[in-house]
Amino acid sequence: MKRFLIFTIKILLLTFFVLVVLDLVYTKVYLESSNRGKIGYVYNSKARIYDVVILGSSRANNHFVAPMFENKGLKAFNYGMSGGHLFEASLLLKLMIERKYEIKNVILEADLNLSNEKESESVASKFLPYIHNSEVIASHFAQQPDFWALYYIPFYRYIAFEPGIGFREMYDAAREKPTNLLDHLGYYPLGKNPNANMKNDLTHLKPLHNKYYEEIKHLCKVNHINLIAVMTPMCSNTKGLDYFEKVHQMYPEIHNYEKAVEGDQYFSSCGHMNDAGARKFTATILKDFFNEAKGIYKVK
Repeated sequence: MKRFLIFTIKILLLTFFVLVVLDLVYTKVYLESSNRGKIGYVYNSKARIYDVVILGSSRANNHFVAPMFENKGLKAFNYGMSGGHLFEASLLLKLMIERKYEIKNVILEADLNLSNEKESESVASKFLPYIHNSEVIASHFAQQPDFWALYYIPFYRYIAFEPGIGFREMYDAAREKPTNLLDHLGYYPLGKNPNANMKNDLTHLKPLHNKYYEEIKHLCKVNHINLIAVMTPMCSNTKGLDYFEKVHQMYPEIHNYEKAVEGDQYFSSCGHMNDAGARKFTATILKDFFNEAKGIYKVK
């Protein structure tokens, strides 16, 4: 019995040691990778200076053509993340501030994502390799139910979120294999999809007094960043479009651009514009919020 206990303890200690080593190896790879996605691109960066930073979900990622801002003399990048919620948008802005970014304007897509305060596991997991190396990341996750395991159990986060930060992603990061997520200054253009479902139903959605939207507003205020919060277009065959009016009633400062682009020819799916629609929409945003005066753009 004594031998069995000793053997068991040795196996447990060996397992723990292996997990610690794997955790260190995976984390070291991510700490040196900056070309796989937007989170690593921010984390592994020094202070950057932007006139315009774009945040939000795929409805930001696919809708704001960052090169059009650059063509107008504005240093810009689209940090919208497909599948992301305001939980991740708030954390990414915190990470930029931790990295001493100088940002004049944040354009935030705030519409459908106001209806929940949950994390998006597929996107939030991309922050986890840095949880021991960034106070803002650790603090942001501290209220999540699985925080103790994520923070204190070696290698647990890489097992629990294997599809996002497991072996394959670590291997590609180690090889410095780039993705297309950083192309076009972060803007991801969509094509026209002839088989797209041009119908949607928002009747089940209700906007919340969203904790993470409030965080973003506060971060912008204390860091002297001008916040431009906008709702972006949906296809016309959408039920429950009064959702956008409810958002505006709850948050009058959020600009309602739901009808800024109309016509199925401008949409790749009901909730996402194609490249032509995105360019039409971005031109409207530039016209409405940025004025040229002696070569310098200022927000109205």
